[in-house]
Amino acid sequence: MLLKRFYHDGLAQASYLLGCQRTGEAIVIDPNRDPEPYLAAADENDLTVTLVTETHIHADYLSGSRELARRCGAQLLLSAEGGPDWQYAFAAADGARLLRDGDQVMVGHVRLDVVHTPGHTPEHLTFVVTDVPSADHPLGAFTGDFLFVGDVGRPDLLERAANIQGTMRLGAVALFDSLERFAGRYPDYLQVWPGHGSGSACGKSLGAVPTSTLGYEKIANWALRTHNREAFIEEVLAGQPDPPRYFATMKVLNRQGPAILGKAPTAPRLGADRLTAALDAGARVVDIRRTAAFASGYIPGTINLPLGTSLVARAGWLLSYDADFFILTDAEDDARVKAALAELAMIGLDRCAGWFGGDALAARSTRALALVPQLDAAALSALLASDGVTLVDVRNDDEWAEGHIAGAVHIPLGRLEERLDEVDTSRPVVVQCRSGSRSSVAASLLQARGVAEVRNLAGGIVGWEKAGLPVVTEASTVAGD
Repeated sequence: MLLKRFYHDGLAQASYLLGCQRTGEAIVIDPNRDPEPYLAAADENDLTVTLVTETHIHADYLSGSRELARRCGAQLLLSAEGGPDWQYAFAAADGARLLRDGDQVMVGHVRLDVVHTPGHTPEHLTFVVTDVPSADHPLGAFTGDFLFVGDVGRPDLLERAANIQGTMRLGAVALFDSLERFAGRYPDYLQVWPGHGSGSACGKSLGAVPTSTLGYEKIANWALRTHNREAFIEEVLAGQPDPPRYFATMKVLNRQGPAILGKAPTAPRLGADRLTAALDAGARVVDIRRTAAFASGYIPGTINLPLGTSLVARAGWLLSYDADFFILTDAEDDARVKAALAELAMIGLDRCAGWFGGDALAARSTRALALVPQLDAAALSALLASDGVTLVDVRNDDEWAEGHIAGAVHIPLGRLEERLDEVDTSRPVVVQCRSGSRSSVAASLLQARGVAEVRNLAGGIVGWEKAGLPVVTEASTVAGD
């Protein structure tokens, strides 16, 4: 048996290739939208991908199961659990085999037992693996978003992201029952191969260790230590991060059937003269340069989403699935653009109408490019003392609760545009995050929306605290009241 793990840093997402080396057959579990790594790994190990499956209808990325199965002519395996509202609309057209609790899937001499583990989603499946030639006991389980290292999949997404009211508590009850059954059924040595790691919004405290065992999770994972149903429900629903806006779209697309790309995404290069027209038409122009480069000179109306591991998460908040967008870079070749397009494709943002290169920036050299002024902690402290500034903290709810600057307005980055009316722009606006990266994005958003005086707190709240300046917590604020 051969097992290979793939990890996408931007999505904090794990997928797996499992092969039987005796027969040369392989299955891929929870693939993302780029088929190349799976095909390359299969080829390197003299395997043929004959089966492709996924644990559930994903909310945080566009599934690559359909793309990969088409690419290599593999059989698609999909859940038939969860009731009529959670069936894959494309299953019949794609000739998928539907799986139910208790079914078995053979990959050569390796057996996958199908276990229905609802809670995170109603249709969720876990695949328990037995290497039949070696032993008649299970080796490990692909747990998807059911059981993570240190945490469990959140049961509130259907309600909080997809607005399906009344599902949050029902999901929590189902998750508790699934965990109790699973933990009592399988041995402690069972390896746990989860679908996400630290940084995923599919849970609130996922561990960074890639794998675990069921026995260790019984010791270290709060969810498997909590055997009171009501206590579990209260804990699993408390403190979950705000689900990104794009999650609801992913649910719909993954159920209806992700579009087949067939090749790596591309976009045409456009002349510098087209940029002004795009901005005048209200199009979103995404500057993928680094934060420092953008701050030192940018084209008004563009927003800064630097190419990197945070691109997907921020783009999912700020780009629309219903409109074209453009990319701007200072490079002359399209390597960075291709990398950005590949990342954006992971969540189905395929509507890039073109990209602008360094000539578009150079064309503005006769006019001064706009700047994002940087403010240090001492200067901000003085402005706050004189009530001469509006401070906007764009971090997430949990970060805010841990400590924030007194007097700040809290609006998470992903909600900033829809809550602009809460920002007092009669005074200069300072934006602040943890270290200065997200707040640079926020500054570009505000300036693109016509806010003239915007500054970025250099170093964020980390720099503020290093300067010895105080922060307040929700607890201390309540006590002070």
